[in-house]
Amino acid sequence: MSVNSPDPTRQLDVVLVKAGRTKIRYAAELLFDDGVRLAVRAPWAGHGVRDFGFVRFERGDVFTEYYWRDRWYAVKEVRESAGELKGWYCDITRPATLSGAELVVEDLDLDLWVSADGSDVLRLDEDEFEESGLAGSDPTAAAAAVGALDELERLARAGGFDALLA
Repeated sequence: MSVNSPDPTRQLDVVLVKAGRTKIRYAAELLFDDGVRLAVRAPWAGHGVRDFGFVRFERGDVFTEYYWRDRWYAVKEVRESAGELKGWYCDITRPATLSGAELVVEDLDLDLWVSADGSDVLRLDEDEFEESGLAGSDPTAAAAAVGALDELERLARAGGFDALLA
């Protein structure tokens, strides 16, 4: 079913899978689904504060998350409870699948952080990606993951995600 306008009554469970296991599951409000791209909104689903050094995710933060069925990433806009933009956390993933009320995304370890003002663009977890062995077990997926990270970094350095998320 395609939803073309926000529908606050449509709830989904976002299921992030890593190495075949559920890493996290959380409820989110479906904002839209055009058949290729979906957007959901959810409060910070982690327990307590997660301080990465370059950003803190904490209670009250709101994530507007964009997923694609044909791209190898998810882009998550992060705002504090008062609405101020913290930045964008991007997960490199296999293309998203929606089955009933579950949006399932497989995390491929690579991530990108872009600060609100665009001054910090950080590639994250490249060591975890190497250790995952994906390059040996599924070289096509590994190449798609690295290509997706490169694409997001280029977009971020060229002025941000406005066109991608519009």
